[in-house]
Amino acid sequence: MNWTNCFSNERFGVNTESRGPRTEFERDYDRLIFSSAFRRLQNKTQVFRLPRHIFVHNRLTHSLEIASVGKSLGKIVGTELFKLDEINNDEAARKFYRNHLKNVVATG
Repeated sequence: MNWTNCFSNERFGVNTESRGPRTEFERDYDRLIFSSAFRRLQNKTQVFRLPRHIFVHNRLTHSLEIASVGKSLGKIVGTELFKLDEINNDEAARKFYRNHLKNVVATG
C-alpha cells in the first residue's frame, strides 16, 4: 500500500457515476450525520471529569466537535501530502488529498 492507492471513490452496490455536485465522500458524511443511530447520541451524556464551571453536553455534541477538529486536521494533512512528488504525479491522488481527505477524517 502507498499514498496513491489507499483510497477509493467506489462503494459496494453503488453506481460510481457522479450524481450531482457532492462527492461520494461528502455523501458518506451526510449518511452518518442523518442516521438514526447518530441522532440517538443526543440522549447519552458525555462522561468527563467535572471542572469548576460545569458544562454538561451529550455524546452527539461531543462527536460533532471531534468531527470538526478531525476535518481541520484532515485538511492540514491533505495539504501537506499534496506536496509529495508521489501524489503530485497521480491525478486521482492529487484530487483526493487536496479536496476529500478532510471529509474522510471527519466521517471516521
